[in-house]
Amino acid sequence: MAEASRWHRGGTPKPNLHYSKEVEIRTTLQELALYFIFLINLCILTFGMVNPHMYYLNKVMSSLFLDTSVPGDERTNFKSIRSITDFWKFMEGPLLEGLYWDAWYTKNTLYDLKNSSRIYYENILLGVPRVRQLKVRNNTCKVYSSLQSLMNECYDRYTSKNEDLADFGLKCSPNWLSTFPWHWGFVGVYRNGGFIFTLSKSKSETKNKFVHLQLNSWITRGTRVIFIDFSLYNANVNLFCIIRLVAEFPATGGIITSWQFYSVKLLRYVSYYDYIIASCEITFCIFLIVFTTQEAQKVREFKSAYFKSVWNWLELLLLVLCFVTVAFNIYCNIQIFLLLGDLLKNTEKYSDFYFLAYWHTYYNNILAVTIFFAWIKIFKFISFNKTMSQLSSTLSRCIKDIVGFAIMFFIIFFAYAQLGFLVFGSQVDDFSTFQNAIFAQFRIVLGDFNFAGIQQANRILGPIYFITFIFFVFFVLLNMFLAIINDTYSEVKADYSIGRRPDFELGKMIKKSYNNALEKLRLKKPEEDEDKKSAKQMKKWKERLEKKYYSAEIQDDYQPVTQQEFRELFLYAVELEKELHYVSLKLNRVMRKISTLQP
Repeated sequence: MAEASRWHRGGTPKPNLHYSKEVEIRTTLQELALYFIFLINLCILTFGMVNPHMYYLNKVMSSLFLDTSVPGDERTNFKSIRSITDFWKFMEGPLLEGLYWDAWYTKNTLYDLKNSSRIYYENILLGVPRVRQLKVRNNTCKVYSSLQSLMNECYDRYTSKNEDLADFGLKCSPNWLSTFPWHWGFVGVYRNGGFIFTLSKSKSETKNKFVHLQLNSWITRGTRVIFIDFSLYNANVNLFCIIRLVAEFPATGGIITSWQFYSVKLLRYVSYYDYIIASCEITFCIFLIVFTTQEAQKVREFKSAYFKSVWNWLELLLLVLCFVTVAFNIYCNIQIFLLLGDLLKNTEKYSDFYFLAYWHTYYNNILAVTIFFAWIKIFKFISFNKTMSQLSSTLSRCIKDIVGFAIMFFIIFFAYAQLGFLVFGSQVDDFSTFQNAIFAQFRIVLGDFNFAGIQQANRILGPIYFITFIFFVFFVLLNMFLAIINDTYSEVKADYSIGRRPDFELGKMIKKSYNNALEKLRLKKPEEDEDKKSAKQMKKWKERLEKKYYSAEIQDDYQPVTQQEFRELFLYAVELEKELHYVSLKLNRVMRKISTLQP
């Protein structure tokens, strides 16, 4: 089996022999070149999945449906809805006007109205929009006995157990859909089902439906969430835009609005560039097979020692992410192939593209995480120069001190987070939940804080909390962290200054290969072999030290050591350590071969 490079062995020093170094150079450079090809292929693949048109499509749609004011009240739009009356005004105003574009600005009809609406004249509305709500039953919570004379109805927050499945109002039974994916809102997690009605192709018919539902009290006290779903397609940029507007009705009253805009490319292979992306996907799979085979060989060769290197764990993580990415890609393509034709076939019904957009978005997220760790793996080749090697040495040497510091830091940090949540949680949005309090404190460290809100919530504990947090966390703990890094870096730099340098520097390897190529082409005079130079230097140090400290002529027991002599002695000891390590490796290799030969 070919000898693996130092990177595969997790940084184990190699024997200081000419032949071993030549093998090391060749193996490492081959691995580095192969990985750069893989990284370039992965970058082309990832950037081919997104384009700037996605952002602009989301922006123009959000501006149309979120920022457009209701008629007669410029301060009210979908983002600022706070009551049921405002919600119906939005449905009959900005939503209705935004969904149905049936004529050019000159009032001339541009296409057959039976086809579909074209929002902004470029984005065709697929099927018809759908509106659905989820409700909870009455008496899902208990009213205190002393207050039952004032209120005998109680509607709890939404859960699947509290959900109301009975007919109401217009006597329309709920229409249950697939149970996945659920929607994660601000105040609850909602199932994919409920009481549903679809809009019409006609603007006037849709408006009559809104009026009819409003008159028959379609929204009740038990309503907990309303979803407005519809999908668009822009042929100019080959993008689907799946839109979901959400209005949550918390048990406290009022309305909390949220929204989702997914611009995705479901029709993958249309242009010539798309086929280039397809070739990159095939190349990616080939690289994945090659890397998996390499890692399997290394695990079989080094066994438990393989898992002692952090870089090997990163390698395994990257392989797992690559396999997950391939699985997501295959699943998304299969679902698009099975569902897309049926969704586009019937234009009189709601076309549920949300499921496809949901999984396609997760595929993009997995791909983004994969490319992130792929770039991090570049640090596996970090010792290509002195500065980067010092950085890696500093981080590896101070990791124990950082772990100890992190325990102390987060004890104090979480104590302040709980204090802020309990004291300011009911009045300050940044501390409304424990998670928000944690993020708010990170923002305080970075200089982004709302001191006026904290002080207004509690005029005594507010300033005390803020001042003590800034003092202990910002001035004390963060400076301790910087001191740990600084002291360790100073130690590493001092070691490098007296000669303790990495045995394996990629820059030196590339330079040596370049010089060898020039020598073979007779463009440069051959230099003395590095091993011979090292042997001569060691012999010179040894003779000098013996002459001074072991000469029979010297009678004085005490001989001061100069800084230069100490440096030479240290380098001599380092070279001896390398030789001993090489002998140890050879002995271990021989013992393994002997153990395999025994019956």
